[in-house]
Amino acid sequence: MTVEIVTQEVIQSKILLIRGKKVMLDRDLAALYEVPTHRLNERVKRNLKRFPEDFMFRLTNVEKEEVIANCDNLKTLKYTPISPNVFTEHGILMLSSILNSERAIEVNIQIMRIFVKMRELMVEHRDLREKIENMEKKYDYQFKVVFEAIKKLLDSPEKPKSTIGFHRK
Repeated sequence: MTVEIVTQEVIQSKILLIRGKKVMLDRDLAALYEVPTHRLNERVKRNLKRFPEDFMFRLTNVEKEEVIANCDNLKTLKYTPISPNVFTEHGILMLSSILNSERAIEVNIQIMRIFVKMRELMVEHRDLREKIENMEKKYDYQFKVVFEAIKKLLDSPEKPKSTIGFHRK
């Protein structure tokens, strides 16, 4: 049994959705690996061939402002002149090949497991959504029949109610 270095909740809280991709900021990864952010980026610069655009990209100023606005814990990014690099799942996996510390290896294993769990949950939710939609279609028909029967009962002519009491003709 492996010991969790970082909790699953901590890692999940650092995964952001940017440009339709699940990514993690360089500063968050550096904190998890317990290395300074500039050292992490230094290693990446030395190995740029390993990080194509779909593995790593730099946030635009608009994206940076959006991240700052949406994530309270990233308010300090406002004061950094350089936009952060973000790494996709594949980029994080590639980081393990350029960072050789035991900590980096263990943290990367945990991050990869969490990405896999997230993918599995997405598939499960898709299956569940499809089942619910199928049930709605099925039950919509059944309820339609019930509602039609109720309407017939309501529309059927009633016997005129006789009034109680003495009436003069």
